[in-house]
Amino acid sequence: MTMDSQYSWPRFFMELADKLLAFKDDRQALIATLQHVYAELGMDLPTLDSGGIPTDIDPFTVYGLFNRGLTDNKRRAVALGIGGALGVQAPLHDDFVGVPVLLNINATFYDQVRRDDGDIDRLWDLFAVALAYADQPTEQTEAVFRHAYDSVLQQRHASWNITIGLFWIRPYAYVNLSSRDRWFLALPDRMPSSVRSVLASLKKVPESTEYLGIRDSILSVLKSRTYEYFSFPELSAYAWRVSEQVNRENKEADKDKEEVAQAAALGDADVETVRYWLYAPGRGACMWDEFYSRGIMGLAWGEIGDLTAYAHKEDLKAQMLQTYPENGTQKNDIHALWQFANEMKPGDVVFVKKGRSEILGRGIVAGDYVYDPEGGHYPNCREVRWTSAGNWPIDERLAMKTLTEITDYPELLSRIETFFEDSDDDVESEEPLVIFPEYSARQFLNEVYMPEERYDAIVGLLRVKKNIIMQGAPGVGKTYAAKRLAYSMMGVKEASRVMLVQFHQSYSYEDFIEGYRPSGAGFELVKGAFYSFCKKAADDEENAYFFIIDEINRGNLSKIFGELFMLIESDKRGPKNKLQLLYSRELFYVPRNVHIIGMMNTADRSLAMLDYALRRRFAFVELSPAFDSEGFRAYRVGLVNPRFEALVREVESLNRAIAEDESLGEGFCIGHSYFCNMEADSCTNATLASIVDYELIPMLKEYWFDEPGKVREWSDRLRRSLR
Repeated sequence: MTMDSQYSWPRFFMELADKLLAFKDDRQALIATLQHVYAELGMDLPTLDSGGIPTDIDPFTVYGLFNRGLTDNKRRAVALGIGGALGVQAPLHDDFVGVPVLLNINATFYDQVRRDDGDIDRLWDLFAVALAYADQPTEQTEAVFRHAYDSVLQQRHASWNITIGLFWIRPYAYVNLSSRDRWFLALPDRMPSSVRSVLASLKKVPESTEYLGIRDSILSVLKSRTYEYFSFPELSAYAWRVSEQVNRENKEADKDKEEVAQAAALGDADVETVRYWLYAPGRGACMWDEFYSRGIMGLAWGEIGDLTAYAHKEDLKAQMLQTYPENGTQKNDIHALWQFANEMKPGDVVFVKKGRSEILGRGIVAGDYVYDPEGGHYPNCREVRWTSAGNWPIDERLAMKTLTEITDYPELLSRIETFFEDSDDDVESEEPLVIFPEYSARQFLNEVYMPEERYDAIVGLLRVKKNIIMQGAPGVGKTYAAKRLAYSMMGVKEASRVMLVQFHQSYSYEDFIEGYRPSGAGFELVKGAFYSFCKKAADDEENAYFFIIDEINRGNLSKIFGELFMLIESDKRGPKNKLQLLYSRELFYVPRNVHIIGMMNTADRSLAMLDYALRRRFAFVELSPAFDSEGFRAYRVGLVNPRFEALVREVESLNRAIAEDESLGEGFCIGHSYFCNMEADSCTNATLASIVDYELIPMLKEYWFDEPGKVREWSDRLRRSLR
């Protein structure tokens, strides 16, 4: 058999296989040798057994020790260390091009968690007969090889790695059918159509007869010297080079066109954002290797069928409880399945975890939810473009759940993302490109119904003061205006730079800044919404961030803000004004690029007066009903509805009566937002009657609870306007 002179690795790999064969019946000696090699190298022996130090090992896994996600220098050091200890004489240069690698995790050829008796024995048997068949190909050695190959194929964790292992030990006799090589071989002009059609039809690892048939067909093509590669090592090297070029081109293309489709948390359908997820690929991450190679992520619970069949989460819950009654409430599982099918979107970022303290990889969701009834134990799938793979311990107790959204945990996100800035795998981390819709001051004015000079004044106040409170009567659109004020100042609808919270009587410093919360181990310090938002803003000083507080006067503001009472002032912003937080003792500051927009309902009778010291830290902006604004008048004309016009005129009369009432005043006037966002075909008499009967009249009963005659008068007038 002719060997390629440009590669040194095949000779080394083949001689190593010969040396390993001597340990078939003395695996403890092999394990001891490996421990010694790693100790000499000053490295830790990778985890090969769920119990720690391996109790047994197969020869293919030995190759996996230096054919995994390592730099070439580390690969060579480990390979030469093992080879030297076993007496290998062949040289090994830095020429790993085309040598397939396994993932750092689950780089064993057996299932670390659920290994059956005989799994490793069968791997040794395959190893031995594969060497014999490659060196002396007879009908007898072929028959023995077929039996051993098919036996291993039935084991857990058996996948395409079988073909990789065979290629390692005899690279000129066995073809590598890893995902990279299968992709390459199926390309036009890389193999004859007869070979490509067979490879394209492969849905699973072929049994021995089919595998040898594929091998022989490809080998015949290589011997014909029709293509640029004349042996399996040359073929694998060529596939690697081409795939790397394609990957680079795809990355550049993705940066120009990738858009995520994600509805904003603030309720704007056209607001683009990326959500971040922690994901466990099976128990003990047992499916990571397979999912990575297939470019997917999967969830189990296949017996409940296609998740899109459940219109509501409660329907899914009912089916889960019926199908798996022995599993308790299954709250976390139900939530994970619902999010996986309905909330996760293409463009979202997925971090793969093992257990509660280890990150294994990173990817970008590339497809919608798919139910594959032929997908075995994991039929619920999404396509993922995996960007990184490795092994990164994290000093953080990660959630135990299969799928957890971590979008709103910037500290955790920041710690995880640092793993992918410079990984040993030499795989570039890649952020999805999000194209945010532009949003201008003109768009704000068209949507909010506010005079331009009023808008300019509010923007000026917010830029200088940093903190404003929008106050007004019910229905003047305070929340709507606050969100769009933020978007207009940013110039784009970027939801990740806007956070909305609502204060209430029980809202506390612990919710807002930090505090201790019960956990499985007792209590743990949890960061609050404003703390996390400020940390996120501090890392992006060039962009403005907006923290919106609805019902700001319903909370005990002095207690909620605590020591930040002073730091929110515009001249107390920035790192020069750090103060020590109550629980963590951390020195903290409010970034200059954070703007606070509070909202108050002036008609709320139950509210306490705002603390004067806090009041002076905010500028107050009054929002009034905008029935007479240019924008709303144009909106009224566009509806072409006489009943709508009549009702609005009656509400304007009602507002004059409310403003003149000494017990009420302008702060109790009815806002225009009750009548917004209607189209000509939806502005029906029934819709308008519903607004009158179920929103306006109940409000009048509260206003004039001691004057039922006024309530009856105005109720009749509002209803008559619709006749």
